[in-house]
Amino acid sequence: MKKFLQSLFGKEQDVSGGKIMKVFVGLGNPGRQYEETRHNIGFMVIDELADKWNIPLTQSKFKGIFGQGTINGEKVLLVKPLTYMNLSGECVRPLLDFYKLDVEDLVIIYDDLDLPAGKLRLRQKGSAGGHNGIKSLIQHLQTQNFNRIRMGIDRPKNGPSISDYVLGKFHAEERPAIDDSIKKAAEACEENLSKEFLQVMNTFNQ
Repeated sequence: MKKFLQSLFGKEQDVSGGKIMKVFVGLGNPGRQYEETRHNIGFMVIDELADKWNIPLTQSKFKGIFGQGTINGEKVLLVKPLTYMNLSGECVRPLLDFYKLDVEDLVIIYDDLDLPAGKLRLRQKGSAGGHNGIKSLIQHLQTQNFNRIRMGIDRPKNGPSISDYVLGKFHAEERPAIDDSIKKAAEACEENLSKEFLQVMNTFNQ
C-alpha cells in the first residue's frame, strides 16, 4: 500500500512523516487564458507562497494541483483547485478527508469585489457574499466557519459586467497595490504557522 501511495504522490515524505498542520487554498480558474486575472488572485498568492517557501506545485490529485513542505517546523500544503471557481469545494473536501484534517486547518484565499483593490481582510466565518467559489466550499464543507483571506479587487466603476470585470486582467495602475497585497497575504499565511488565525487577523486587519 505504501508503494502504491508513493506512486500516486511522488516522494515518500508526501504520504508520511507527520500530520499536515495547515492547508492554504487559493481560488481561481485553470487555464492560460485566466492567468493574472482578478478572479485568480487566490492562485497568485499561492504562487507567491510556493516561491517564498520553495514548494513546487507538482502533485496532481483531488481535482487540483498542490505541493507540500515543512516551514518553520510546520507541515503545510499549498493548493490550487482545477475545478473552475464554481466547483472549488469538489477539490477541497476530498483533500481534507484524505489527510484527515479539520476545517480549522484550512485557509481560503480569494478575490473580493467589496474591498478596494489592494486591500485585504481576514475573517474566520461568514456567508458566500455572492462569491460562487465560497458558495461551493460552504456546500461541500457544510459550514461557513472556515478561515479566509479576502483579497480586494474593487468593483467596476462603469462599463464591463461583473463577469467580464473579474475575468479581466488588472490595469497597470492597479498592479503596485495588488502586488503589495499579495505579499501581505503571504506574510499573513506565514504568521499563521506560529500564531492563531485570530491573532493574525488582529495584525493584518488594522
